[in-house]
Amino acid sequence: MFGTGTKKMLNMLILEILREYSDSEHRLLQKDIIDLLRTNYGMDCERRSIKNNIISLREMGYDIVLEKGYYLKTREFTDAELRLLIDCVFTSGSITDKEAHQLVEKLEKFSNKYFKSHVTHIHSTSSGRNAENQKVMDSIATIDTAISKGKKISFSYLQYGIDLKLHAKRDMRYVVSPYQMINNKGKYFLIGNYGEYDGISHYRLDRITDVEILNENRKPMKSVKGLEKGFNISKFISEHVYMYSGDSERIKLRTNENMIDTIIDSFGKDIRIELGEGSDVFVSLTCNQNAFFFWAMQYGQKIEVLAPESIRERLKQAALDAYKKYS
Repeated sequence: MFGTGTKKMLNMLILEILREYSDSEHRLLQKDIIDLLRTNYGMDCERRSIKNNIISLREMGYDIVLEKGYYLKTREFTDAELRLLIDCVFTSGSITDKEAHQLVEKLEKFSNKYFKSHVTHIHSTSSGRNAENQKVMDSIATIDTAISKGKKISFSYLQYGIDLKLHAKRDMRYVVSPYQMINNKGKYFLIGNYGEYDGISHYRLDRITDVEILNENRKPMKSVKGLEKGFNISKFISEHVYMYSGDSERIKLRTNENMIDTIIDSFGKDIRIELGEGSDVFVSLTCNQNAFFFWAMQYGQKIEVLAPESIRERLKQAALDAYKKYS
């Protein structure tokens, strides 16, 4: 039951009913709205009041359609957009399953009860691979505050042991200058600078715990190698396919034109392509050395690295080592 101010809240209550119970396939008559007001809010209302308040809501900018009944046409998110967001939440490896379900319940409030019934099965089919660290959301909030204040942070960093549980990687806490948090391949990373080094370092958010904001100002971004001109997220991701630290360099490889789709999917379109004989193509791109090495190992049968020589030699030795294990 609502209090004496309910009459003044009538238009908002009608809006809530339209949000929860209406769409183009489920249109509400004035009688339906009156019944729902009585059932949900213990409030009696006349038909004239329903019509007048809906006119008021439309004047306020709400896209309410009157055609064989009333329904709310435009919402903050379409059902397709909500479904995409929910899928992203459940396939994320950065938060726990409990946090994923809590976040999805909040997202579902942007649609109606019919949408909720369509995605109920998703709740029971989440990956089960979500992070076990229970403090990810707390870490994100604290790091976000530190970034906005330009302060350093300290934290413990976790890794799995042979008991399949997370443990501190070392006794000493990490002290890092934080600059950005990014999502790459379903994992959430902190991009920063570890005080003992002059370059970029990155840390998985689901491995960070017990974050504290320090009084010390973070290292200026322009003094960090690779961040002199600011942080370019798309460039960073394309050059760090597997999020390894280290320098990036120009790489040239020979492959088949059928691999172009895979290459663009991995490194983006900032590449140069030259045609070779037949279906051969030569591709030049910039990538982190370690990341490219493991990418090249994955597609070793379909590519040949031409330069630099250091990666060619590393791949050759890795191939020989693998051959010895299976010969």
